[in-house]
Amino acid sequence: ATAFSCTTNATLPATMGKSVVIVNTSAGAMGGNPTGLWLSELADPYYALTEAGLEVTIASIAGGAIPIDPGSMADAYFGEKAKRFMHDAKAVGALTHSVKVEAAMAEKFDCVYLSGGHGCCVDFVGTAAGELKALVEKAYGLKKVVAADCHGPMGLLECTVGEAPLVKGLEVTAFTNVEEEQASATAWVKANTVFMEDEFQKLGAVFKQGDPWTAHVCVAGNLITAQNPQSADACAAAVIKALA
Repeated sequence: ATAFSCTTNATLPATMGKSVVIVNTSAGAMGGNPTGLWLSELADPYYALTEAGLEVTIASIAGGAIPIDPGSMADAYFGEKAKRFMHDAKAVGALTHSVKVEAAMAEKFDCVYLSGGHGCCVDFVGTAAGELKALVEKAYGLKKVVAADCHGPMGLLECTVGEAPLVKGLEVTAFTNVEEEQASATAWVKANTVFMEDEFQKLGAVFKQGDPWTAHVCVAGNLITAQNPQSADACAAAVIKALA
C-alpha cells in the first residue's frame, strides 16, 4: 500500500490543491454592437488549468450567464477546446451560472485570471469594475498570481499599488493597436473605449508586443499578461509554471 501511494503521489501535478478563478465580462454589447466573452480565451485556459490539476471557478462581473461574442463562434475562431467546452455540461453549467466577482476572492484563490473579449472594455473598468479592481489589487498585494489575456488586461488599467499604477515599470502586453485595426475594430474602440497599448504606455508600463495573431506572453513577477486569443494556451502554461 505504501509503494502504491508513493507512486500515486509522484504522478500528481505540483499544482494539485491550488485554485484559479477565471473572471469574465458580463457585457453583451458595446456602442450598440454585440460583444461579450471571446470563447476560446475561457475554454483554452479552462482545460489547460484543470488538466494540470488546478481547481477552476468561472466568475463574471455581474454573476450568472456570461454573454459570448458571436464572432468567437465563427468557423475561423471556434477551435477544438471551444467546441469541447460548449458540449461539456459541467463547463456550460459554470458558464451560465457564473459566480459574481468579489474582492474577498483574493484570499480564496491562488490565481486571478482575466479572460478577454471586447466586453471587457465595458465592465472591466469604471463603476462596474469596483469589485474586480479591489480583487486584482488585493490578490497582487498578497503575491497571488494575476493573469490577463487579450482584452482581459483592461482590468489592470485602473489598478494601483500605493499611489502608483500597478503596471508602472512592468513589462506587459495586451491586444495591440495593430490587431484592433486588423480586426476592423479601430473606429468602434475609438468611439467607445480606449486602446490598451496606448493606456499602458501612459501608465508607465513597458508595453511589449509580438507579431499580430501569434502567441506572446509577458511575465513580470506575479503578473502575467498575454496578447491575443492565440496566446491563451501560453498564458495558461505560464500560470501553471508560476503555481507549480
